[in-house]
Amino acid sequence: MYKKGNLTMRYKHILNKKISIREIIFTLLLILCLTPIISAPLALLLGIIVAQWIGHPFLAVNHRATQMLLQFSVVGLGFGMHINSAVQTGKEGFWLSVISIIGTLSLGYVLAKLLKLEKMTAYLITVGTAICGGSAIAAVSPTVKANEKQISVALGTIFVLNAAALFVFPVIGSVLDLSQTQFGLWCAVAIQDTSSVVGAASKYGTEALQVATTVKLTRALWIIPISLLSALAFKAKGTSIRIPYFIGLFVLAIILNSYIPFFRGVGIYVVQIAKAGLTLTLFLIGASLSRDVLLSVGYKAILQGLVLWLSLAVPVLLYIYFYL
Repeated sequence: MYKKGNLTMRYKHILNKKISIREIIFTLLLILCLTPIISAPLALLLGIIVAQWIGHPFLAVNHRATQMLLQFSVVGLGFGMHINSAVQTGKEGFWLSVISIIGTLSLGYVLAKLLKLEKMTAYLITVGTAICGGSAIAAVSPTVKANEKQISVALGTIFVLNAAALFVFPVIGSVLDLSQTQFGLWCAVAIQDTSSVVGAASKYGTEALQVATTVKLTRALWIIPISLLSALAFKAKGTSIRIPYFIGLFVLAIILNSYIPFFRGVGIYVVQIAKAGLTLTLFLIGASLSRDVLLSVGYKAILQGLVLWLSLAVPVLLYIYFYL
């Protein structure tokens, strides 16, 4: 009995040692992502590799951490923008956003019927594609009383497609020789999640990043009316609407940078920190895409997300390429 007890204690000690080593490796990679060595796309790829290799040791707090980091990074990027260019950019992307959102929501309804995909899951994927990816799904889910499985499948679909977009979009932009403004606008409208929009645009250039961030956050405001309409459509009573308050902080950051010299001086450093935060966010998103998450999505959900994405990305690219 004594020997057996010793063996049990030794096994537990080894198990705890393995877990601590896993946490150390993960933490070191987190720190590495804060250095200039790791770009935004590389951070996402590194996270995906980690998810398959050792898994995410802090998965329970991952969603909250990525949400806070993304919001902090977006607000920080506001300190690198001027209000005049931000207003002009917002105007340029407004009608393109309106038309694309209405078109995506309509097509999503039709695809759900054709693919016979579960209604709530299909709706969350459609809303995520139409507006701003995971943020839109997180905001709409409580208003329609979606369950955990429906939310996870929708998020998994969006994150898988966003991972592809982060690598594909800059390549296409370079091949077509899109201008900074053209690429930023295309990213903002055609890539679902804000993190991947900013990641792809930052890889393309500073001006593209400013355009993409401004247009994407203007587009994100559609979360409010869409959440209200969703609650009515699904007849969900007693639900709360999640308003993206950080967008107001982003606007405040632009105003401070535009009119107060002190903030223009420190803004350069804040933007650098924000970009590092974004890189870290993409690493954490990649690390959440475990094999189980990928397998749980299913081919119908991926097919719907892919068709919606291409139906949005291709026409918008053609319009921007030939008319802007």
